[in-house]
Amino acid sequence: MRAPAIVALALLCAPASEAQWMFRGGPAHEGVGARAPRSAPKVKWRFPTGDRVVSSPSWADGVVYFGSDDGRVYAVATATGLLRWSTETGGPVRSTPAVAGGVVYVVSYDGRLYALDARTGDRRWAFRTQGERAFEAKGLHGMQPAGQTFFDPYDVFLSSPAVVAGVVYFGSGDGRVYAVDAATGAERWHAQTGDVVHASPAVADGTVYVGSWDGDFYALDAASGALRWRFQAGRDDVLHNQVGFQSSAAVVGGVVYVGCRDSKLYALDAATGRERWQYDNEGSWVVGSPAVANGRVVFATSDSRKFHVLDAATGKPVASQEAGAFMFSSPTLAGDVALVGVLNGQLDARDASTGALLWSHEVPMSRGPAGRLLAADRTFDGPVLYASGWGPDAVAGFFRQTAVGSVFSTPLVADGLVLFGSADGALYALE
Repeated sequence: MRAPAIVALALLCAPASEAQWMFRGGPAHEGVGARAPRSAPKVKWRFPTGDRVVSSPSWADGVVYFGSDDGRVYAVATATGLLRWSTETGGPVRSTPAVAGGVVYVVSYDGRLYALDARTGDRRWAFRTQGERAFEAKGLHGMQPAGQTFFDPYDVFLSSPAVVAGVVYFGSGDGRVYAVDAATGAERWHAQTGDVVHASPAVADGTVYVGSWDGDFYALDAASGALRWRFQAGRDDVLHNQVGFQSSAAVVGGVVYVGCRDSKLYALDAATGRERWQYDNEGSWVVGSPAVANGRVVFATSDSRKFHVLDAATGKPVASQEAGAFMFSSPTLAGDVALVGVLNGQLDARDASTGALLWSHEVPMSRGPAGRLLAADRTFDGPVLYASGWGPDAVAGFFRQTAVGSVFSTPLVADGLVLFGSADGALYALE
């Protein structure tokens, strides 16, 4: 986004269409799920929480797990939409839970990784990091005054855990990547980066792949945390706008696919970190994570509002379509349908090959009084959102934008339902 005008091993073997126990389906984060409908579904149920739902849902054994900005982790029966349990943490939960061995692992803005009993929600243990914080910089995105340090309101997600072979991997606002024993919560190792790590680690073939807000992408030995290679993406030392990894990687066929706020989508050799190709989005961030299947990579952008389909081997464009608003959500490939959340309060379903829009579901809040922030074509009214480049106005504009029920959440298909969260504070189930 340009500045405003101003468990364990069994999971690895599960088919992608069945593996929904963690962010992007499994530890390699391919972003592939069960088949979604090509015609518009209806709401089966809506589960309200006390604040925005930025967290993406995960699913196991008929239960959907997700977090809310109200500081709670929820378990809801997919068949009925009824609460199984909720557990309070000390801060907003913008992490996607991982479920393995009867335990739910999730990160909270209170700086802890929680291990909760999947059946009851009871805490088994909590691992404390050195503390959470958002990415911040002086004059961020051109906000005034230039000498003021601002937190980045667009740093919306927390790292989501990956659980592999009895170890939980996640990143933290303290700039570290952690490996924690899944049974006890004891630290196995940590690796220090140069800034906040809110991307979610992908784990494949004994390597942990994750980017940092320092603008570098890291490949770490999963057993020791030792650096295997490091890839430097774009830098922006003036506005700190075109820098940093929010996107999480997908690792498929020996290639790491990952987006960056330097407006590139990268394909890197998983063994060496050598760049195979890059796709330039001309100033528009790639915040969401790419999905990869059948020789295609799909991803979405922020300012340019584009849904892209690329050839996975070459990075050459196959199709490109424009959405109604910025997209921070990560697309899910659900059969021949791609699902992606949009910040104007809707979930889009697109043809996975052409990107053509099949149907959209608009949350009620986007059609209510807050909908005045949207034009007839459901694009945002920029001058209304951003009154000026003065820092407080710019930050307020972001939160004003979420009042339409923005869908940051990555959609999930499970039990015949399309599940996603909204900034209106609810989790939706469509059928």
